[in-house]
Amino acid sequence: MHALWPRGYRPPVPIEVRPVKDAELAAWFEASSTVFFMWPFGEPQASADFRRPHMDLDRTRAAFEGKAIIGTYRTIPTPLTLPGLGSIAASAVTAVTVRSTHRRRGVLSALQVDDIARAGAAGEPVGILIASEWPIYGRYGYGPATWRGRWTVRSRAAKFKVDPAPGTVEIVNSKRARTLLPPIYERYRAGQPGEITRTDFRWDVELGIIQPPGRPKFNSVIAVHHATDGEPDAYAIYRGEEKWDDGIPDNVMTVDELHASSEAAELAMWQYLCSIDLVATINVDTRRTREALTWYLEDARAFRLKEVGEFLWVRLFDVAAALAARSYERSDRLVIEVVDRVGDRDGPAAGRFELDASPDGATCKPSSAQPDLVVPVSALGAAYLGGTRLSDAVRARGASEPTPGALARADALFRTADEPWCSTWF
Repeated sequence: MHALWPRGYRPPVPIEVRPVKDAELAAWFEASSTVFFMWPFGEPQASADFRRPHMDLDRTRAAFEGKAIIGTYRTIPTPLTLPGLGSIAASAVTAVTVRSTHRRRGVLSALQVDDIARAGAAGEPVGILIASEWPIYGRYGYGPATWRGRWTVRSRAAKFKVDPAPGTVEIVNSKRARTLLPPIYERYRAGQPGEITRTDFRWDVELGIIQPPGRPKFNSVIAVHHATDGEPDAYAIYRGEEKWDDGIPDNVMTVDELHASSEAAELAMWQYLCSIDLVATINVDTRRTREALTWYLEDARAFRLKEVGEFLWVRLFDVAAALAARSYERSDRLVIEVVDRVGDRDGPAAGRFELDASPDGATCKPSSAQPDLVVPVSALGAAYLGGTRLSDAVRARGASEPTPGALARADALFRTADEPWCSTWF
């Protein structure tokens, strides 16, 4: 007997989440572009052809309703620099979309549940992402772990207390920059907790060596600072906007990126940028919320922090491996119970763990002992890199302290003197 359905009504089709196939990649890009508008709607096949050689299809997944893609999801493996300057394998989540025609139907939850299960089964210790909206990812165990600042420099008022580090600045084309910039970035990354690596393909795209379909042509200036021995140790990528009100040159510079292998080299690059004629204002985004430049200026009001926002969100999958991998500036021993619920079951981070940490090293292992502290996995992820206070991350939902004072102890243990920072969008 066939079921009879009211005219115009069809029963919901179950959602299937799985990796996409080669033949489905263009449809995957088309689905993603309808949400983020990153790729021209009419060129999904061109995007698929361009990016396919650099995509792991097993990590490129979709939610299907029948044969139609209604949600997209991708992860990229990357080392993540930790406090103490070690690193850990991280799964970077990107290209998360749900078609506007299928919102509020559990599509994102299905994608997240699938990814968390895969990461747990694969033994990946942590996941990271950049959230399009704050309220979404705390529900899946992620917490805001690094913060970014948007700064403005009044360059004509930026007088420095110190002379520039000895060296020279060279303006280079993209081809030369392709050989000079990656080693500088990698030296910076290795010394910056919270930062991730960049692939050769990414450098080729970012510097305009190869042109993705629909992306604006690279049209920026690249400056490289060389130390006295000729070694490249800093770079800046910037572009300008002309402003000539009343015939006065008050041009605005936007710095897309500035990195250096030392503070002295970074300061030298700032001094170069602030010396450029015709420029009155320099805007720079995705920077640290505390910048050394502030303290090198005669008038620190010339360098203003305009906006602060969260950047990198972290989720722990393997708590023992993650907590043992980073360094700690203080000593303590705590048994921490992590609450991790994924749908109607415990997630991979759920359990009790004994953390024994000191500046000399740390161990972390599952424990059956009475917990000193009980916290949600999202709060632990927020505090993991030392940039968010654990006591802030649990303010709304609270933390249970079977041992009085355990939250304050854990808060102090996870904090670091130097805040983590991530400058890399993915």
